[in-house]
Amino acid sequence: MTTKELEQKIYWQLAKQGTYLCFEVMMPNDYRGAKQNERVDLLTYDTKEIWKFYELKISKSDFHSKAKKTFLGNYNYFVMPVELYEQVKDEIPNNIGCYVADNFNCWSIKKAKKQDLQVDEDKLKNAFIQSLSRQHEKYMRLTKNNKF
Repeated sequence: MTTKELEQKIYWQLAKQGTYLCFEVMMPNDYRGAKQNERVDLLTYDTKEIWKFYELKISKSDFHSKAKKTFLGNYNYFVMPVELYEQVKDEIPNNIGCYVADNFNCWSIKKAKKQDLQVDEDKLKNAFIQSLSRQHEKYMRLTKNNKF
């Protein structure tokens, strides 16, 4: 399964009225007291003011990579193929949830535990809006050139 396929599956699993989704959201520069170039793979915000962070992993080496796992939300999740989950399920921290996907479906297999938001909410909202704007611009460029 490719990252793009996993993105499509989790998008349609989570997309519903009152939930706003954005891929590749850059974290505010000073959220940990130092400048970072850290992004979360998928960020959602809903009308109940709940932030959920999702890290997508497509292989065991990807899961074990040194890349940051940005788990700063009220709820935090891994998203991965079901086969990978079977290989790494014992390595997923207790407070982190997990969604899995196969060729046909995507579903929650492990619930996340609620925690306090680990980043300034106003700065996170700004980062979310900037990323949504960037995604919309990409979409507009594609549709302008009729490249769907």
